[in-house]
Formats: sequence, structure tokens, C-alpha cells
Amino acid sequence: MPDTTAAPAPGPAEAAVESPRWPRGIRCAVVVSVDFDAELPLLAADPTTAQRVKTLSVGRYGATRGVDRLLAEFQSQGVTTTWCVPGRNAERYPHLIRAIAGHGHEIAHHGHAHEDFSRLGLAGQLEVADRGSEAIADVTGERPRGFRIPAGEWAAGFPDALADRGFIWSSSLHGDDLPHFHPARTAGPRVGTGTGRGTARRLIEIPVHHELHDHPYFFFNLDPAFPVGQSRIASYREVLGNWTTEFDAYRRFGLCYTLRLQPEVTGTPGRIGIVRELLRHIRSHDDVWIATAGEVADWWRSRNTGNAPGHPAEVFDRCARELA
Repeated sequence: MPDTTAAPAPGPAEAAVESPRWPRGIRCAVVVSVDFDAELPLLAADPTTAQRVKTLSVGRYGATRGVDRLLAEFQSQGVTTTWCVPGRNAERYPHLIRAIAGHGHEIAHHGHAHEDFSRLGLAGQLEVADRGSEAIADVTGERPRGFRIPAGEWAAGFPDALADRGFIWSSSLHGDDLPHFHPARTAGPRVGTGTGRGTARRLIEIPVHHELHDHPYFFFNLDPAFPVGQSRIASYREVLGNWTTEFDAYRRFGLCYTLRLQPEVTGTPGRIGIVRELLRHIRSHDDVWIATAGEVADWWRSRNTGNAPGHPAEVFDRCARELA
């Protein structure tokens, strides 16, 4: 009979951790990101919300209280983060955007009015990208290098167009737990070990996952219910347990842990406490790299020239082209 007490053979991710993947031989990377959405998702989902002051106040809390509370927590723990900002919020709250940048945090692009990209064609999506970049640059003096899709799906060719505009990273997709290159759809010089296609500049994806996002656990608005079918507010202790369990596993396997917060969701007096406890737990390990998404993307590009041919992003792209 087989020995059922023996430890299982390591999977690919577990075996790969033996190879240095991050700077100075540290074990895993952590990106703390913040989506400064405020009331824009409510307005994008239902424009009639503009007449509902009570509903808007749920999102507006992020600007009035949440941003300051998160900034204070990050400063107290010496953590530098990435903030994904819609262009319209840069226009409406320039003092907050300057305060965020002034604390040394990275400012990234998050649409202009938190648009649903599924309702836009490629030209409309690029118009949003340009408009949002200009709004952020007007406030910070710098065009953003990173992008997170606000809602919906982007059109074919959008990642290439972002790279052509100077973006170096996206943090929008869920298909991996390590950074990887977006397969390029345009012809160009051979790059990396992937399919052989590609441009000289390819967007790097830093994956996100719903279990590391505060919104599914806590965002709650009763009248009208948004999102439709929303659950009740989750237990703070249980959410902290989820986030801590995931971090311990990411560290074990040497991955990139991307936390996703929103000022109107976790910038409250009670919930900021679980952010504090999570960061203290992460910082108690001296083999963890807490970095901005831009720093992770720069590191990944400096160490990698492309995806392995069997990477899921390459396989999916090849299948999509064959079915087109």
C-alpha cells in the first residue's frame, strides 16, 4: 500500500519558491493598494443616484474621513502604498490627491468617472484613459504609470494601447498570483521566451483577488441596494482572519500579495483597526518586501523578459486568436 503519511509532492508554485524571485532574496512581495472611488461607482451604476443625497453620502465618506484615516495609518507604520484614482476625483478633491502624493504614495489611473468599460468600445476606453491621465497630471504634475480597470471588461488591444501611452503596469485581472506580461497583439520585435510576438514594451499585470478586497465584505447600501443581492456586513474578525491566512500562504509560496482597500469601506473608526493588525502581522516578518505596484512592476521587468510559453496568459491569448 502507498505511504499515505508522506508529505505531498510540492506543486509548481511551491517548488518555484526555492528560486530567488524578489529583491535581496526575500520571500514574498506585498502591495497595499487603495481605490479612491468615493461616490463615483454609485453614480456610474445608476445616474439617478445624483438626486439621492443619503445614498451618495455612503461613498462620499471616503473623501470626508476615510482618506485621512488611511494616510495616518500608513504613515504610522511606515508603509508606502499605491492609490488608484479616477480622474474626476483628482478634479474634485485635488487637496486629497496632493496629500496622498505628498506622503510618497504612488498615484495610478482608475478610469475617469469609474466607467463600466463593457459599455465602451476601444476608442471610448482610450478616451477615458487619456482624460483620466490628464486630470491626474494636472494635479500631481506627473502622468500615471499604472492602471486599474474601474468596472467591466476592456476591449482587445487595450493593454497594448496603454503600453504605447507609457503605462508600465495594470492591476486588474485575477488569473495568477505572480506578476506577468500581457501578451501583445501587435507585430513587433521578438521579446522574451513567450510566443515570439510582441512590442518592445509590454504591460505587466499585477493580479488582484476578490478575497483580498474589502468591498465584497463590507460595502453596504440599503436604499437602493447596491450592489443588487448584497450580503450583510461581514465580521471584522473573520475578514482579518481571511486576509492573514492568505498572507501566510502567499509568503509560504513566495507570491505577490495585493491588498485592495477603499477609504469609504475600511477608513472607518472600527475597520481601520483590522488594517492596522494586518499590517503589523505582515511587518513582523523580515523577509517580506512591501512595495508599490510600480516598484514591483519595475523589478519584474528587470528580471524577466517574457512569460513562459505555457503561462495561462499566453495559452488564453493563443486560444482567443484561434477562435477569432
